Formats: sequence, C-alpha cells, structure tokens
Amino acid sequence: MTLQTPAGPAPASAPAPAGAPLRLRSSLVLAVLAGVALLVALPPYGLWWLSPAGVALLAAATHRRRLRGGFGVGMIAGLVLFLPLLWWTTFAGGWLPWVLLSTAQAAFFGLLGLASAWLSPMIDRYRLLWPLLTALLWTAMEAARDRAPFGGFPWGRLAFSQDDAPALRLAVWGGAPLVTFAVAAAGGALVALLWRRRPGPAILLYLAFGALVMAGPVLVPLAEPAGPAQVVAIVQGNVPRLGLDFNAQRRAVLDNHVNGTLNLANDVSEGKQPRPDLVVWPENSSDIDPLRNQDAAQEIARAASTIGAPILVGTVLRGDRPNEIKNAGLLWQPVVGPDQAQTYIKRHPVPFAEYMPLRPIARFVAGEKVDLVRDMVGGSTPGVIRAGAITVGDVICFEVAYDGIVRDTVTGGAQILAVQTNNATFNEAEARQQLAMVRLRAVEHGREALMVSTVGVSALVDADGRLKASTGFNVPAVVVGEMRMSATRTLATRLGHWPEVAAAALAVIAMVGALPMRRRRRRAGS
Repeated sequence: MTLQTPAGPAPASAPAPAGAPLRLRSSLVLAVLAGVALLVALPPYGLWWLSPAGVALLAAATHRRRLRGGFGVGMIAGLVLFLPLLWWTTFAGGWLPWVLLSTAQAAFFGLLGLASAWLSPMIDRYRLLWPLLTALLWTAMEAARDRAPFGGFPWGRLAFSQDDAPALRLAVWGGAPLVTFAVAAAGGALVALLWRRRPGPAILLYLAFGALVMAGPVLVPLAEPAGPAQVVAIVQGNVPRLGLDFNAQRRAVLDNHVNGTLNLANDVSEGKQPRPDLVVWPENSSDIDPLRNQDAAQEIARAASTIGAPILVGTVLRGDRPNEIKNAGLLWQPVVGPDQAQTYIKRHPVPFAEYMPLRPIARFVAGEKVDLVRDMVGGSTPGVIRAGAITVGDVICFEVAYDGIVRDTVTGGAQILAVQTNNATFNEAEARQQLAMVRLRAVEHGREALMVSTVGVSALVDADGRLKASTGFNVPAVVVGEMRMSATRTLATRLGHWPEVAAAALAVIAMVGALPMRRRRRRAGS
C-alpha cells in the first residue's frame, strides 16, 4: 500500500506542483486509526510497536492539508487517544473534568496537525527530512503539553509507551524527550516510505533508519548502580472499598498499613524475611495528620518500633490556614518518631483535583462541588529524603510524569527513586500507565526505583527498567527486596531539559524556514 496522490505534468517555467492531500474522508479515517494505534501502544495494552505506526498515520492524514484542516484532523486523533486513555479520571471527578482534560490534551494534537500541514512544502521538497521534522514537532508538542496550562499534564507521551521496547534504553542519554524523538522519527520514516510515487533507493534508507531507531537502542549501554545494596520493603495495605469512599476510610487505611508492617516484622522475627533498612508506605497511607492526631502517631510509632526501621509515610498534613493541606512524604524513625527535617511536600499538586485554580469560574461552571476540593499547598524543595544509609528521591503520584521534578531529586543526591501513589480513586489501567513512567525514570537516571500504591500496582524496578517484583491490584501485599545504591549521573541527568529545548528551537526554525516555500506554493497555485 502506498499513500500517494497523482499530479499532472507542469510547464517547465512553473514550480512542480506538490499534489493534493488525501481525500478528507481518508484523512479522517487515518486520524482515527492514529489515535487507536497510539492508545493501544500504551499500558495496559502495551503494543509499543504501534507507536511509530500511529505517528505515521497522523503525519499522512495532515500532510498537504490546509492549516485548519490539519488542526481538525490532529484534534480528532487526540480525542480518540485521550478520551479512553483518561477514562479513569471519571472515577474521582465525573464526566465533566474527563471531557475537559481530554479535549485540552487533544488540542495540542490539533496544533501538531497544524504544524505538520504547515511544513508540507518543506517535506515535499526535501523528503528525506520527513523523519527529522516529524520527530522535532512531536518533541516540541510534548514539551508544551508537559508545561501548560496550569503546569501541564504529560500523560500519554510517546516515551511512556516504550517500557518494554528497545527504545527505552535511549532514556539514559536524553530522557523521555529523546525516546519520544526516536519513536516519532521512526514514524516519520514509515510515512516517508509509504508516501511515494515510485520505488527507489530511498526505500532502503527509510527501512534501515526505522529499524535502527527502534531496534538499535538494544546496544545502548546502561548505567549500573555500583553502590552497596540495602533492603527496602514496600507495604501495599489496600483499602476497604475503591472509589471516592476512600476518603471516608482514613483510619481503616492507616490500620491496613500498620498491620501490613507488623506482619512483616513477624516474618522478620521468624527468619522468613530480612530486616529492611527502610519501609515505604504509599501516598495517603495516613490521611490523618500524625503530627496533630495522637492516635495516628501512636500507631505509626508502633509499626516503626516493631519493624526496627524508619518508615517513609505518605500522609496529609494540615496547613496553617483553614482548609489548607499538604501532601507529604514524612520519615518516621523508630523510637525518635517523625523527622520533620526529612519531609517532602508534593511540589506539583494536581489542578482541579488537589487545588482549585480559577475557583469562582469553576464554581460557576460546575457548581458548589468545586468547594469539595481543598487548597493543597505545593512544596518548594526536591524530595531528597535521607534515611540512614539510604538517600531516597521521593516524588508523589503524578509527579513521576514530570521530567524536572524527578531529576531534581537525583541532582540533589538521591541514590534510589521512590514514587508514593494512591490509585484507590482510579483503576488498574492508570496504575500500569504510572508504572511505565517509573521504569523509564529508572533507566533515565541509572537508579533502581520503587512504586508503592495503596491498592496497587506496586513494584521494585531495576536500573535497566526491568521489574524485579510487583503486586496485583486491589489486594494487600508486602514486597521486600535489595536495592543497589547509585551516586553516578547519566548523560540524561547531566543534560536535563536541554535536548528538549534544542528540539523545540529546531522545530521553530523549521516552521520559519517553511514560510517562503509556502508563499511560492501559494503563488504557483494562483
């Protein structure tokens, strides 16, 4: 199958016509197929090899279209992707936030389609640039989507579909942006291969390039932790009921995590498990502020003293003002108690879920339900928790999706990465999407990592992104394992956001460079 549009001969004095775009119906079908391919490439489906196909289908659908047509086609692909991908948001927020969030994310795909249509004259003139230009546009689009509006929402990045793919290894050189760049470049090579008028030697070049990008990274050397191994335990206490009722079960959830830790201590005393150097509880494992509630403090203290190890507790701390709260990771030492110097306050609260921006407008749109959302205050320092021989890089829940928040813990001295999360108000699909991000972060920074959830999925992850151990969903579980410490910095850690900045800058240069070509094409068509 070739994606080609015939064009008749042109007079020698006129520029060669570029041909027409695909018929609108064909473009719409390709846009839908692109969204489906990008969706099933992500967890929980995991068909990672369909990511380049989704990129190629969208590139074909938008090529040579008018700008508003490119935007519309891209928007359709985005809606097909994000509406089912983010369905889990309905469990906590209902249908309106789900539709608004999905539409906002799809709008970035609309801008991607517009930019692709804009670059059509350049691609027609320099066909070999199609893979590069596609990669630049996707990387720039994700850079924007990761930051705006209200701090961005990076869910569904191309990089997060590659947790089982060879391309994951590229994260050690350039993080998530480089993985996205490689996948999009492979998609650009695929569409360039199919969109041709006649076979030629370029076919072999596109095939070789695509194979190199998707399979070649298996040869990329990864950073191996060289430090000593420490025993870490993660406790998944589970909740009585999934859903928003979780918020009314605070004491039961705390008791579940205390009991899970006490059971582990019993296994340690019987020689069934090694004594951990650190125990990690998930986000919201104590929604009762243990710094203000004596009963909660006594229960956590009992668990820490019995296990004989510090516990990193996911808790909600009350703020200084009414209705003000902080989402925190609090280190609780045996005997000594809470070490407030080793406390991480979540830096990126989720807008419209953990705090309410534009509250008067939101109240006008959604009614008084918006007042159920309290004012969560964000922290200002990276989550570097020093727990004896272990320095933990702690991030909470969705923060694992943000490149800079995770990197800041590593540059701050983290030896391992920890993601404390609560999936009780979502579903297993969301948890597995989050775990894919943890696997990428492990490779990106050369750190072993853990993810601990109230209900699952929880896991220990090697520095090469492989799962060492994992739990099921909506079950109580305890996982104990050795984690090797690391103090080295990968190339991705050292470079930070600069590869993404470079890609975005080159994308802008390409857009500007296409302007005279568009003018010539317009004159030729008039």
